[in-house]
Amino acid sequence: MGITRQQALDCFASDDLIGIGMEADALRRSLHPEGVVTYTIDRALDCSTPDLDAAYASARTSIEMGVTGLVLHANVHQQATLSHYETLFSGIKQRFPGLWLHGLAATQILTLASTAGLSLRDTIARLQQAGLDSIASSAVILNDEIRSRLAPDNSSTSAWISVHRTAHQLGVSTAATMIFGVGETMDQRIDHLEILRLLQQDTGGFTSFTPLAYTGGDLSIPEPTAVEYLTTLAISRLYLDNIPNIEGSWPTQGLKVLQMGLRFGGNDVGSVLLEEHLGKPGGATEEELRRIIREAGFKPAQRDTPYRTIFLN
Repeated sequence: MGITRQQALDCFASDDLIGIGMEADALRRSLHPEGVVTYTIDRALDCSTPDLDAAYASARTSIEMGVTGLVLHANVHQQATLSHYETLFSGIKQRFPGLWLHGLAATQILTLASTAGLSLRDTIARLQQAGLDSIASSAVILNDEIRSRLAPDNSSTSAWISVHRTAHQLGVSTAATMIFGVGETMDQRIDHLEILRLLQQDTGGFTSFTPLAYTGGDLSIPEPTAVEYLTTLAISRLYLDNIPNIEGSWPTQGLKVLQMGLRFGGNDVGSVLLEEHLGKPGGATEEELRRIIREAGFKPAQRDTPYRTIFLN
């Protein structure tokens, strides 16, 4: 059983960063005693593009680059239909059956269901049958007031839960995230973690959790500091003891803080994301990720999206 709400609040109020980190590191070692830290090699694909041939060519290039999975992004300016996604996903799977297809956030899936006039369950089932392997998450704090203020087109908290619960029931795993530092209280931050813990307790469908410090720079509040990020990372590990993997974020934190996070409960450094340069300038290469893992005292291991080890040394 993870720590209680009051213990989490006490940790947020504490200035004992090292002590909190040590507790999270101890739990991390009990869950992952092999001393391995993982990463994956992904590549982004615009899955809303009407040019299917270009999408298939991009998938082929990805295979040649050593990619094991495609992270599916939908262009907000493209109004792609459910049938479009079915054609694209099945086309990729027919050509490259080994590629893992991961993407489409809750809001996008809800929009597809509404547009197609289908139930949420039928929509996800059709995407799954077409080849969608797992569903992404880019969840701002799961609080309706905050979500509507920050992005009015965000799904409600209950709708977000419904998407992930339904996916889990259908055997589709999903990722969990928390974009924090958007003006929420510590209670609201813990509310988010509690929603994830209870849903995982019911379904077991989350493969990982990633806390993401907000770096948009357009709010009237300071961006979270590295100390706040590490505190939140450690508390997340302690609270979400039933989610196996806690992933760090080099795009928002940079490599040094990412490395420190490996002693604050993190056991994964995320994706190389070939050709992507998100957040901090310059991106991260596979060599850099493997180096910081070794320097932190762990063995680097390449994994695929569902956290199966591919290569260890």
